[in-house]
Amino acid sequence: MRRVVITGMGAITPVGNSVPDFWESLKAGKCGIGPITKFDTADYKVKVAAEVKDFDPLQYMDKADVRKYDLFCQYALAAAAQAVEESGVKGTLPPERIGTYFGSGIGGINTFSDQVQTLLEKGPHRVSPFFIPALIINMASGLIAIRYDFRGAALPVVTACATGNNAIGEAYRAIKHGYLDAVLTGGAEAAIVPVGVAGFANMKALSTTEDPLSACVPFDARRNGFVMGEGAGALVLEEYEHAKARGAKIYAELCGYGVTCDAHHITAPHPEAIGGAAALKMAYEEAEGDKIDPAQIYVNAHGTSTPLNDAGETLAIKKGLGEEAAKKCMVSSTKSMTGHMLGAAGAVEAIACALAVQNDIVPPTIGYREPDPACDLDYVPNEARKAPVELALSASLGFGGHNAYLAFRKAE
Repeated sequence: MRRVVITGMGAITPVGNSVPDFWESLKAGKCGIGPITKFDTADYKVKVAAEVKDFDPLQYMDKADVRKYDLFCQYALAAAAQAVEESGVKGTLPPERIGTYFGSGIGGINTFSDQVQTLLEKGPHRVSPFFIPALIINMASGLIAIRYDFRGAALPVVTACATGNNAIGEAYRAIKHGYLDAVLTGGAEAAIVPVGVAGFANMKALSTTEDPLSACVPFDARRNGFVMGEGAGALVLEEYEHAKARGAKIYAELCGYGVTCDAHHITAPHPEAIGGAAALKMAYEEAEGDKIDPAQIYVNAHGTSTPLNDAGETLAIKKGLGEEAAKKCMVSSTKSMTGHMLGAAGAVEAIACALAVQNDIVPPTIGYREPDPACDLDYVPNEARKAPVELALSASLGFGGHNAYLAFRKAE
């Protein structure tokens, strides 16, 4: 089996529009949540979100493309451009050996919302001819592949909030088993629109807290729902020997992937956390985590700040690692800073894990004040921690019961 490493990364997030800015914000405990500015929330119970700030798509594409592409595709192309440029992988392999595994949980909901309004107000003849290409989720991976002439498989993984992790995990397996030599992978989301917020709010999933610093408080007793985020994360995964031979910068090694389904409920996690625990155990065992001191293991939790997820995920970590090891490892939720980026969450959290491993720094869970007896692990509260990180495990869980875990270690 071949080894897989990360040689390039890109990020468009609520706390920074590059990987260095994103990482500095995480280390500083910067909150990217604020009042929604994209539309008038007077009639909405939900008032806050984690919006991307100061994004200029013209840095990555021309005006004609901006008009044609949904915002989620613009975010995807921007993050991909950063990752591909940094990795230098283009041109080092036959195009057929580079794939694009890039997903989104919801896709072009901006375009869908706008064009339905156009249809109702102006009639069918005014609906854009670019409506369907802008809407469909596979277009992010397609556009990236077209731009860089990556002719290997171009797959849009769609597993709700587990999308980013599943895209990265499937790309990892494609390289590990020899189907491809490199993959541009990740996820993008841009769903902070009136109908998107209304839909999530009416299913009681979103926080109604108006204070941005208290709205997303994972594992805290005050948590009452997640905060919507947006953006994109992109990673270049590459076969280790090829990366080493060409002298590529290597951030970390991706060394484990676990994927399961609860097969239980469309939105609620399994009450016994069987799926999450099984996915964690799969990734942990593939990474040979039992050889590592649990005190040097970091778990980047899904940590959505919802009552059911955070308690259930705590249970999953205990079952997946064993209670004694779980009590010793470090756990945090970077969603306390970025909000929940939905299909992009796993991608940016994979970046956080790679950097945690590389730098021996664990980002914090900010806003943590009131412990919950059901959430009794070390959540690295409020301040980043300098500590050895030999293994990082990243969790993503999605509506439909999807569970995906990734494992990262130092590239030796």
